[in-house]
Amino acid sequence: MADLPETPATRWPRPAIRNTVSFVAVFLGVFGMWEGYKATGLTWPIATDDLSLPHVWRIVGGLLEPARRGANESLGLYLLGEASVTLREALYGLALGATIGLVLAVLLAEVGLVRRGLLPWLVVSQTVPLVAIAPMVVIWGGKVGLPAWTAVTGISAYLSFLPVTINALRGLESTPIIQLELMRTCGARRLQTLWWLRFPAALPHLLSGLKLAATASVVGAIVGEISAGSGRGIGRSILTFTYYYANGPEKLYGAVAIAAVAGVLFVQTLNLVEALTLRHRDRSSR
Repeated sequence: MADLPETPATRWPRPAIRNTVSFVAVFLGVFGMWEGYKATGLTWPIATDDLSLPHVWRIVGGLLEPARRGANESLGLYLLGEASVTLREALYGLALGATIGLVLAVLLAEVGLVRRGLLPWLVVSQTVPLVAIAPMVVIWGGKVGLPAWTAVTGISAYLSFLPVTINALRGLESTPIIQLELMRTCGARRLQTLWWLRFPAALPHLLSGLKLAATASVVGAIVGEISAGSGRGIGRSILTFTYYYANGPEKLYGAVAIAAVAGVLFVQTLNLVEALTLRHRDRSSR
């Protein structure tokens, strides 16, 4: 029987399957290198004793133990709940940062004076250490009576707006000149050209910027939770387990692992959104 023709419905899952297999392979490879290094018995650059570098199975076993004495909930489920709080704050921060970044990109693309005066300062703003900014944002939020999660969201938005700004600006400027001239010939206004021509042309760049911003937003949310020192979130759990590291180092490693997996899933969700958004464009370009 002849092979059925390939259609978008049969083609689109393949990248997702390849990405999943690659992720699992890398995950297992990291575990293998971890245990291989521990088996060497070295003391430099990282000591291989159980306090400094616990076995992988001890970390996994720690996630299956009760979160606290007398509790029915396992540590893994507890950390997943805390990670969901962090991802929610990161999502709010990403939405806020993306909105600010897109508005700035339009201003930079449309107003030359704003671009010359503002763009260098936007780049400089990202060179300020986050550990210096985060406590100030938390203090400012507390002074006006805002809950801790709003400060965390603000820190997340601070880290995520610039990738969106730069990539959206690049996309807005990627519109072919001949198409811009055609719009002018048809008498289109500036806003119409922006909405019907430049925004669609910038969409692939904008989605790429959002993926970069998603990673930054999760990092910002975790750092913000650590700086806030109160409330919930995986960052707060990491800080707590740091205090009691000597009594259970595998708990800290487990919290870091859950935070990493949560960040990967957050970015992979945006990868799926990108694939679904651009699939019709990919078909029309062939």
